[in-house]
Amino acid sequence: MANLLTKSALRWHILGWLLYGGYEFLGVFLHHRAGMRIGLWLTGSVLFIRFIEFYLCYLVVYPRLLRSGRAPQLAAALLGVLALYIGARALIEEVIYPAVLGFHNYSPDTSVTYYIFDNMFFGSPMIVLSAALWAGSAAVRRERENRQLREEKRIAEVAFLKTQINPHFLYNTLNMLFSMAYPVAKPVANAILKLSELMRYMLHESPDGQVALEKEIEYLHNYLDLYRLRFPDSFHVDFRVSGEPAGRRVAPLVLIPFVENAIKHGVHDDPEHPVHIRLNIDGEQLLFTVKNQRSDDQKDATTGIGLPNLVRRLELLYPERHTLKVDSAGEQFTTSLRLVG
Repeated sequence: MANLLTKSALRWHILGWLLYGGYEFLGVFLHHRAGMRIGLWLTGSVLFIRFIEFYLCYLVVYPRLLRSGRAPQLAAALLGVLALYIGARALIEEVIYPAVLGFHNYSPDTSVTYYIFDNMFFGSPMIVLSAALWAGSAAVRRERENRQLREEKRIAEVAFLKTQINPHFLYNTLNMLFSMAYPVAKPVANAILKLSELMRYMLHESPDGQVALEKEIEYLHNYLDLYRLRFPDSFHVDFRVSGEPAGRRVAPLVLIPFVENAIKHGVHDDPEHPVHIRLNIDGEQLLFTVKNQRSDDQKDATTGIGLPNLVRRLELLYPERHTLKVDSAGEQFTTSLRLVG
């Protein structure tokens, strides 16, 4: 509701209702002087019911159901709104008004069928008007969000360009150190090589902003191998891939934050409870799950990519095409990311 009725939009809504209400009451003053009292009461009740009808559609029905694949639910909801409109008018004008004010809106001999179809006619305009305004508001919101995304992308590209010199220098330096270390200490040289591969992947650029899923998996293996070199006897991680990654593409470095946080803030030195990493490729869907035991010790002062930043990045890269679940109940911490397309 907050997104649909911003302060600016709320002012226009208030103005619109004031103009509409003024028009209806002016008609009573100009054309129903003989029955002005009855006209004012009836006009007031109709305005109130239409107000409820309009915002029920605008704030509840259309935001939830006006989308592909939900036509039956939308039709049922709109029929429900019409039924509510008809029932509210019948209650107020044919039950409460006669008992309190002594008049009906319809004559006592009006048939139920005529009453229903007559009020369906009068109740439909607000349903159509709320649909048009909601669609217009949604289009404006989408354009505003697109402008914001373009601006965020521009800022990110500028920031990326500013960081190119130092990473390239570091990558070249690592290659030099590898050539120097290999004749002397092969384990050290292998560690440098793994780090160099990580740097090369981070510097990789692609026209569509995506990389082969196989490269992303290789990056995860290199990252884990560095930790195995660091903790040769106390690093227990079970990483398995199911499905066929060939031909699939993903945004680069979209999976590593989950692994990084599991290792930094979980338990990886217990062979009975290793860190479980599962990547399942099923058609157009990719499911990445990381489970780790909770640790009472803070292993690193840094936290990598924080959850809010990661959530925002996923919204930018996979709008309405991802599901992120975080389960922190009990002794185990589980994150699950589903990507579509």
